[in-house]
Amino acid sequence: MIVLCTFFSTKAQVHNDYDSIIQKAWSEYEIKDYSGSALNYSKAFSLNGLGYDVDRYNAACSWSQAGNIDSAFYYLNKVAFRENNKGYSNLGHVTKDTDLTQLHTDPRWEKFIEQVKANKFEQEKNLDHYLVNLLDSIYHEDQFYRHQIDSIQTQFGWESDEMKAHWKIISEKDSLNLIIIKGILDEKGWLGPDVVGGKGSSTLFLVIQHADLETQLLYLPMMREAVKLGKANGSSLALLEDRVALRTGQPQIYGSQLASKGDGEYYVSAMIDPDNIDVRRKEVGLGPIAEYISFWGLEWNLEEYKKNLPEYLELLKKNN
Repeated sequence: MIVLCTFFSTKAQVHNDYDSIIQKAWSEYEIKDYSGSALNYSKAFSLNGLGYDVDRYNAACSWSQAGNIDSAFYYLNKVAFRENNKGYSNLGHVTKDTDLTQLHTDPRWEKFIEQVKANKFEQEKNLDHYLVNLLDSIYHEDQFYRHQIDSIQTQFGWESDEMKAHWKIISEKDSLNLIIIKGILDEKGWLGPDVVGGKGSSTLFLVIQHADLETQLLYLPMMREAVKLGKANGSSLALLEDRVALRTGQPQIYGSQLASKGDGEYYVSAMIDPDNIDVRRKEVGLGPIAEYISFWGLEWNLEEYKKNLPEYLELLKKNN
């Protein structure tokens, strides 16, 4: 029994070390320390054979930017060349990725691209292309107007007539998109990447995530089952779980939702068990809470959050 416990403890520590080194590698990439980033990616991969494809791809980008072409191709080939063409297939992204531009004149680039094309063909040959195209257009419409929010807020203000008019457009588009998505879900159930591709499956989630509470409650059980069957991402489900919890007056689970006190100051909405928030986030594929909220210019302070939690719970109760 002691040996078994030690084994799992050691295994957990290896994964924690991997995550820590990968995070450091990404931070170095962001400040353009490409050599340091590349070396840390390699260091992480040396830990008991670990290495996720997204990290190997990012390692290739760092090596490419650092000028080490051989190492860049080594990691690209790691993610592309898989049995039965199960490797990397995002042709649209990789051909536009400026991190890899310096590889394009190397003879190995054409061989790599041919493999990506083969992977893409194999993985998409059984897709419902009508639904793929339909969901692709819904995805772009859903995101197009939301991407304009920041610029409109900056130019005219959050309470401006321009912003209200923009939200009206978003609401109208969401309503029309929801009719289509509900029709698909009611007839076919939650469709996974094997039928509508990764973006298509994500589009189902996005539209439900932006829907009214009644709709979210209706399709939440379906999405839970879809995650169990590998048809939807656990990280996406976590965002929906949090939104539904808060809208029904309950504290969130994964800390994905932020709120404002009305004075422009944002905070992480009330959550259960803040001490173990990162454990829960990791279980569903979400990154650390500190990294997540940094995108909004916030810093995570666990003790300060627990001190303010009673206030956040009161605000939650007041808003419901």
